[in-house]
Amino acid sequence: MNRFLKLLLPGFIAISAVVFILFSLDSKSPDISRTYTYKVINTFPHDRKAFTQGLVFEDGVLYEGTGLPGRSTLRKVELETGNVMQTRKLSDEFFGEGITIYGSNIIQLTFLSNIGFVYNKDTFELVREFNYPTQGWGITHNGSHLIMSDGTPILYFLDPETFERVSRITVYDRDVLVWRLNELECVEGQIYANVWPTERIARIEPETGKVLGWIDMKGLVARQDYAEYEAVLNGIAYDKENGRLFVTGKFWPKLFEIKLIPAK
Repeated sequence: MNRFLKLLLPGFIAISAVVFILFSLDSKSPDISRTYTYKVINTFPHDRKAFTQGLVFEDGVLYEGTGLPGRSTLRKVELETGNVMQTRKLSDEFFGEGITIYGSNIIQLTFLSNIGFVYNKDTFELVREFNYPTQGWGITHNGSHLIMSDGTPILYFLDPETFERVSRITVYDRDVLVWRLNELECVEGQIYANVWPTERIARIEPETGKVLGWIDMKGLVARQDYAEYEAVLNGIAYDKENGRLFVTGKFWPKLFEIKLIPAK
């Protein structure tokens, strides 16, 4: 990313947040009967300097993608301690975004460069690059296709070998489009997507794009624990073997294992 874009980036983030909030004022209120809150099961340390963009759990450890120009990384993290066991820094021109693990590879998006990277999961060596025409936000997979977000209400399904678009869905809640879909995770047949810059996670039906319910994450981190103004919820990981759900945020000092509870 060139110097001009670096200077514009903070303003872009702030303006985008205002646009999102104004759009939300025109949207219908969420159906409380489909809303879940949470119970914290465990709390783990998290690097408060990490601008978390993607989070994955596999084989007992966390894999995390972080963003910002000159600070973007791919890292392997010990869950219990938060220690970074392995890292790869992206070139300063790239703003790192979401990550997912598919087979023996880690796939990482970038924000405005239209370039994604494929790494060997064990060595973090670059295997290949690929291109996409939109911004890159979040990415996950359902076992057969990669699923990618770009900040719009659209989720794209990609061939995991060629990275060509196979299909797409438009995400809506009671006929209202859901914008700013960000970090993604497939959980028990649904797509979980946090909606930037809110404290809500949408539970999406992958066949139709319909929002099946919402997870209200308010109060998870105290405001005084936020290190930066961009310190919002971002990061969802699922431990398939043990049914554990993890969440964190940009610049958050903690990562949480949570259990979902229907709202009263």
